Amino acid sequence: MPSTLALILLLLAAAVLATTLFRFLRLPALLGYVAVGVLLGPSGFNLAPQDTQTRSLAEFGVVFLMFSIGLEFSLTKLKTMRNLVFGLGSLQVLLTMLLATALGLAVGLDIGAGLALGGALAMSSTAIVVKLLTERNELSAPHGRRIVGVLLFQDLAVVPLLIYIPALASGEDMAEAMLYAGAKAILALGLILVLGQRLLRPWLHLVAARKSSELFMLNVLLITLGLAYITDLAGLSLALGAFVAGMLISETEYRYQVESDIRPFRDILMGLFFVTIGVRLDVAIVVNQLPDTLTMLALLILVKLVLVTVLTRRFSDDWGVALRTGLGLAQAGEFGLVLLALAGDYQLLPTGIQQAALAAMILSMLLAPFLMLHGEKLSRRLAGGAWLEQAKGVHEIMQKSFDVSKHVILCGYGRSGQNLARILEAEGVPFIALDDDPKRVHEAAAAGDNVVFGDCTRAEVLIAAGINRARAIVVSFAHTPTALKVLATAHRLRPSAPVIVRTLDESDLNRLLEAGAMEVIPEVLEGTLMLGSQTLLMAGVSLGSVLKRIRTMREARYSTLRGYFKGLTDEAEEESASQEHLASLRMEAGLSGVGRTLGEIDLESLRIVILAVRRHGIRATEPTPDTRLEAGDIVVLRGTQEALAGAKLKLGII
Repeated sequence: MPSTLALILLLLAAAVLATTLFRFLRLPALLGYVAVGVLLGPSGFNLAPQDTQTRSLAEFGVVFLMFSIGLEFSLTKLKTMRNLVFGLGSLQVLLTMLLATALGLAVGLDIGAGLALGGALAMSSTAIVVKLLTERNELSAPHGRRIVGVLLFQDLAVVPLLIYIPALASGEDMAEAMLYAGAKAILALGLILVLGQRLLRPWLHLVAARKSSELFMLNVLLITLGLAYITDLAGLSLALGAFVAGMLISETEYRYQVESDIRPFRDILMGLFFVTIGVRLDVAIVVNQLPDTLTMLALLILVKLVLVTVLTRRFSDDWGVALRTGLGLAQAGEFGLVLLALAGDYQLLPTGIQQAALAAMILSMLLAPFLMLHGEKLSRRLAGGAWLEQAKGVHEIMQKSFDVSKHVILCGYGRSGQNLARILEAEGVPFIALDDDPKRVHEAAAAGDNVVFGDCTRAEVLIAAGINRARAIVVSFAHTPTALKVLATAHRLRPSAPVIVRTLDESDLNRLLEAGAMEVIPEVLEGTLMLGSQTLLMAGVSLGSVLKRIRTMREARYSTLRGYFKGLTDEAEEESASQEHLASLRMEAGLSGVGRTLGEIDLESLRIVILAVRRHGIRATEPTPDTRLEAGDIVVLRGTQEALAGAKLKLGII
């Protein structure tokens, strides 16, 4: 067995390598930690001990995770979620226990063993699920709120279950034990919530006034671990105390500073927790009891998935939300492993069933990221009837676009898409909006919006929307992989189609431009411009100078908009013969312009500005006079209608 320092170095090295590999494979990093645990545990090199100290240290990862969750939930928000926590959560735990007991009786277990096993299987993984929800920014989503509500009740339910399992083995008065535990829990939480609100804010003010980051960090650790210790003494879980601590701090102005300070501790200890999960997995047991393990794994996931989905449907009118909630809670949890170990210590379960259950629970936790990552697509297919909606949507799109031309195809009808639709409506520009969320489409269409169901990455949907007659295609959602699919499909159908893409920042700008986007609009840039303009005004810079600065920066970034930004004192432009427009022209084989240079064609004499030449999907801005046009090139021009007509004649386009 290696020394403590050698073991720590081994864990760090293995975790770094595994996490790097899993990130490269676009898999959740937590799977890398579990893989490290399997390699270092009894199934691998047997280098990592399974002692109590290691597991206790790893449990602090869950403590800090629950503290982070508490920072996201104020007391007011928790009150609004009481139906989810005590309604949906209680039904899920009780019905899972009853179903597990019934299945246990069917295979020969007594009722006590069945209830103990059911209590363990009813738990879901707070550590895994909340981490995935946080990474995907889905904590506040409808399914995210329901998942967190159920997880909070499960954490509360651990308390009576920790008393319940020993009581089953000893035969003591369970009702009396439960009553005593409940009184302690109510007293402890009541004191924390009442006194905490009154004492915490002035104490944080006092510590922050010392202006010492070290002192502030120590204070955060003291509060977090102190309240966790108090709830542990009261018979509650450490994680519940940490959650309450986070919830109390969320009511103060120090929430974001605390969240930033605590993150390194949380992430490192959470990694250690997942390593210990991998250490517990004995591959030999899984192989020897493979049929029992796989059967229990299938029953665990399917029963919890169906049960949670059906129950959630009672609290939501959306089957998609219900199914995603079920997929998020279908696995076992870390507290379930604790309850299973406790049942084993009191010999309530046969060794074979306990080991098969342990393997099935850990395997279900390994499958959890894959279920959640693919949950959105699966929920739309199964719950939203996506295939039927697609078929019906294509027909509806064709009907709407049948007599429409020179319109805009708007891909995505979220917030940005809806705002853009209002602008197009105000200017009288025809458009067709496509969205693949059935609920959103139904509600927006019912309100009279011009939106239909359709997956804009599919060729038949874009054809039905009239891509060959459209002026432009706009990708209003900031998801680069999907935007790349839209670009590929649009340019395959109509290479000259101008596509404008929205993105969050400029990290994917080159990829999108190389894929053929006419323009890429980064939200960060536009937000920075607005932030800068307000800052300059507050700093005393004149309005004219601010507008000039913003105009200069936009002209440098957006080639197609150069010269188009006017000051507030400029007169509004009237639509006239001198009004300039954009045109994307495809050079077909046999045209007179093919094989000639831009200098030879001399479009500048018509006062035409050549903005770009796109060749084989690659966009080249500011082409030189020596650029020779080839068949298949897309030439992007700007000029008046009369000048553009003359340019078409020069290029040989009739």
